[in-house]
Amino acid sequence: MTRARYTKATLPAKPCVACGRPMTWRKRWAKTWDEVKFCSAACRKRVRRA
Repeated sequence: MTRARYTKATLPAKPCVACGRPMTWRKRWAKTWDEVKFCSAACRKRVRRA
């Protein structure tokens, strides 16, 4: 049995709404990938202040 090997190049990515940096899919975001908008808590706070 072979295991699927995932590389960063094959994972989905999208830009952060606040800073525009590309975010790569993470396992902890698997269930909520469509809802993820920010790359970090700092970006989330920056958008709320503005």
